[in-house]
Amino acid sequence: MPLKDSFLSQTQVSRETLDKYEAWHSLLVKWNSRINLVAKSTLPEFWVRHALDSWQITPHFRESDKVLLDFGSGAGFPGIAAAIALSDKDNASITLTESAGKKASFLRTAIRELSLPAQVQGGRIEGLEPFDADVITARAFAPLDRLLSYAEPFLTDHTRLVLLKGAAVDEELEHARTTWTFTNQTVKSLTDETGCVLIIENAKRL
Repeated sequence: MPLKDSFLSQTQVSRETLDKYEAWHSLLVKWNSRINLVAKSTLPEFWVRHALDSWQITPHFRESDKVLLDFGSGAGFPGIAAAIALSDKDNASITLTESAGKKASFLRTAIRELSLPAQVQGGRIEGLEPFDADVITARAFAPLDRLLSYAEPFLTDHTRLVLLKGAAVDEELEHARTTWTFTNQTVKSLTDETGCVLIIENAKRL
């Protein structure tokens, strides 16, 4: 099965949503020829390795989630996918954080051309003005204990972290619990046999 067909069969996204993913893919190919957004070897696998992998966080968003934050957005995995999912929601938006200037420029271009409810915050996360986040997302950004430390200024009683994690998730959970208390759920990854979507709630520093 072609990779795009596999993405469609597993996500059942609308034609409009698929159009946005296709436009994102085209921009990524164009920009990647000039700056290193992703490893060139992964571009032929975009529809599963990047698109499906990023999309799989979006079914875990709630109707009430309006303010989202993505750490270390890079080429938009999973932040752009999250923004696409928010496109039909009133008064919902996501802030993408990216310290590398050229990657931040790519994200701003993607947001503009795909008409997404998102904005880019350049620089380090520590310099971002705190706000109350409903959801915080990240992929391959930092171990869980560090992610929670970055997230702390944005946490409320209802904030959830929806994270893409790999084989070391159990070790990360154990280590994070030495300084944090939280509840968690893991959902098996659609793209990585050893990975998962990790959902963290009720996070509080010990």
